[in-house]
Amino acid sequence: MARIAGVNIPQNKLVRIGLTYIYGIGEKNSKDICNSLDIPKNKRVNELTDEEILKIREFIDQKFTVEGDLRRDISLNIKRLIDLASYRGSRHRKKLPVRGQRTRCNARTRKGKAIAIAGKKLTPLKK
Repeated sequence: MARIAGVNIPQNKLVRIGLTYIYGIGEKNSKDICNSLDIPKNKRVNELTDEEILKIREFIDQKFTVEGDLRRDISLNIKRLIDLASYRGSRHRKKLPVRGQRTRCNARTRKGKAIAIAGKKLTPLKK
């Protein structure tokens, strides 16, 4: 099993697809890694030699910030925005969308599950 940057990469996947399992490496970066290390497009992870795995590991360590370091950087950036009391920081603190999306509807992913408000029950009209 190939273990790169602390992540077990699935055996039966193509190398360029398997590398995307690492946090911080997407499709473009994985294609760039494969191209620069001369790994064929149709090669699978279980067909990689130990030397190729070592090359991939070293290349990722040199060129990219991935996994724990990247998560830490992102959380520190968010914490900095909150401490500065910037507009974006206040949106993070309130758990609302940060980049200008509307919240009247369609913000459930960021806001979480809807909370029922007590005392809002409608009473029937009197005649």
